[in-house]
Amino acid sequence: MTLQHFFSAIFLVCVAFCAKHCAAASPPTAGSPPNVLFIAVDDLNHWVGYMGRNTQTQTPNLDALAARGVAMDHAYCAVPACNPSRAALMTGRRPWNTGCYLNSDPWKNHIPEGLGLTNVFLDAGYHVAGSGKIYHSDSFYESEWSQYMPRPTVPASARDVQKYEGFHEPLAHDLKDEDIPDYQIVDWCIDQINKAHDKPLFLACGLHKPHLPFAVPRKYYDRFPLDSIELPPYQQNDLDDLPPSAVKMAIASKDHAKFLESGRWKAAMQSYLATVAYTDMNIGRLIDAFDKSPLADNTIIVLWGDHGWSFGEKHHWRKFALWEEPTRAPLIWVIPGVTPQKSHCDATVDFMTIYPTLCEAAGLSIPEHVQGESILNLLRSPTSHSNHVAITTHGFKNHSVRTAQYRYIQYQNGDEELYDHQNDPYEWTNLSLLPSSESIKSKLRAILPTSNVQPTKPQGKTNPRRKAKK
Repeated sequence: MTLQHFFSAIFLVCVAFCAKHCAAASPPTAGSPPNVLFIAVDDLNHWVGYMGRNTQTQTPNLDALAARGVAMDHAYCAVPACNPSRAALMTGRRPWNTGCYLNSDPWKNHIPEGLGLTNVFLDAGYHVAGSGKIYHSDSFYESEWSQYMPRPTVPASARDVQKYEGFHEPLAHDLKDEDIPDYQIVDWCIDQINKAHDKPLFLACGLHKPHLPFAVPRKYYDRFPLDSIELPPYQQNDLDDLPPSAVKMAIASKDHAKFLESGRWKAAMQSYLATVAYTDMNIGRLIDAFDKSPLADNTIIVLWGDHGWSFGEKHHWRKFALWEEPTRAPLIWVIPGVTPQKSHCDATVDFMTIYPTLCEAAGLSIPEHVQGESILNLLRSPTSHSNHVAITTHGFKNHSVRTAQYRYIQYQNGDEELYDHQNDPYEWTNLSLLPSSESIKSKLRAILPTSNVQPTKPQGKTNPRRKAKK
């Protein structure tokens, strides 16, 4: 296939990808409707063992879960920020259609009731139970759930630690596993798993860690001695070939400057690795209970992280950027009778595929408003050829297109970046100014949305909690 034919195929797929559609699916197997275990992990980047991006990480339970089915090795968020990423994934609507671009855009101001993924399962007769952080700030539309776990109680001795949002200063604490709300969230989910249900169960488990603060019991830090921590691949001059919009997005004068001054770069990484290990423990508890339950043989499991996280690459920290580190995150699928065990899929997809894939896998119709494309056939044959692309948006008219080989970024003012991942997996060389790259950019540029909803000023904060009806 020529390069021209390759990108033509990508473009045609993307047109279908963004079009409204309604597909009635048939269950992959006969019998009872499948249950769903839906696991969302906040701020979990690709520092997970089976993904191989950071060899220091310790995630045996995540690795074991991935081995049960298909690990999507190149999955990307719709938005590199908690609020809009989850709003897009859970409602099937892209940010350029809703105007929910940033954390400061309250998702309920942009998305009406009735579009949520859980609403489809509720209407299909499922008991839909939720816990923790599925939408931003643990908020939700009451009508789209059968029940929702009350907010966990944090012991007084741990409250100050859990409120702490900094991560470049030392933080003294002496926590126990159960002091962190995620432990109680998993306990509640285990109770749901072990209850007798007269309907198929959709159970959503929203874990807050490894979101800030990176504060967990001491035993997890002990697994990662500070003198053994290795910094991520990094180049001091990495911003030199970037356009002004990209340099601004890196905000090197903020977090990165503080870490260089304090000398706590390795300490921050140690804390994150420890927090990921704590999260892995909780996932292990959840899956162990699931394996012992009556649900074990007829349940779809999907696990996803809402976006990536940067640790100084391109002088950038946190999420809030369009490069590989803040956009790539884990995506694991285990579907009985569909996903082959111990499989890795290299196809490039984004999280807008989750909503339609779950619907199709459960034999439910995909609503017309959903703008993603099901990847159920790809999950059946993970090594098959794919022309899928991933589109990530951060702010108004700032978009990234990720294909199997390239990442192309276009900013609102027209600034561009282009990286060849076959030869430059850490995005150190911006090719966008080379005359030879023009044809590649042209093809990738054609995939970007042509219409972007104007952003609106936030109209106050969303209600952080709404109690669901029993």
